[in-house]
Amino acid sequence: MKVPLDRVRELRTATLAGIVDCKKALEETGGDVEKAKVLLRKKGIKIAEKKSLEATREGLIASYIHHNGRIGVLVEIGCQSDFVARNSEFQDLARDVAMHIAAACPRWISPEEVSDEACKQEKEILIEEAKREGKPDAIVEKMVEGRIRKFYGQHCLLEQPYVKDESKRVRDYIQEVIARLGENITVERFVRFELGEGRD
Repeated sequence: MKVPLDRVRELRTATLAGIVDCKKALEETGGDVEKAKVLLRKKGIKIAEKKSLEATREGLIASYIHHNGRIGVLVEIGCQSDFVARNSEFQDLARDVAMHIAAACPRWISPEEVSDEACKQEKEILIEEAKREGKPDAIVEKMVEGRIRKFYGQHCLLEQPYVKDESKRVRDYIQEVIARLGENITVERFVRFELGEGRD
């Protein structure tokens, strides 16, 4: 079917997807804008997964100072081109991630960054907790696996529920932006300061 140009524009405005992608999605869904949005989201996740393997050598450093001046964050967000680094949606994402770090106080970026020592220590604590609850050894291991995932969700930035929309993780939010901008986006490093923290 021939898709009206105004419908393509409507879908592009709503999703920020490319014109060709919008046109194809509308053709596949018989011109239904809502169904086309869902289709683009599904395709977007696949694009984000493929893009996650591509190197990020551009980007920016974003900052966030909490309104009371007691918490500050610097975060380096990487992308693949200077063009995307200057994009307002990418810049909004960088600021949002900095604000999230200020609020949620992650210790690591991802589970892969958690040291073997820290992971081992946490597992030992969780095993002791499970045994105190009187759980049999066969169940303890499964319980610990589940609780380790919860530990990652509490302390690893990408696995934390996103503070502005707790129905998704920070990782999911970043993947949505990857899908719309068509470039890989990575959190390279961050530092969070809290007034008085670390003083004797």
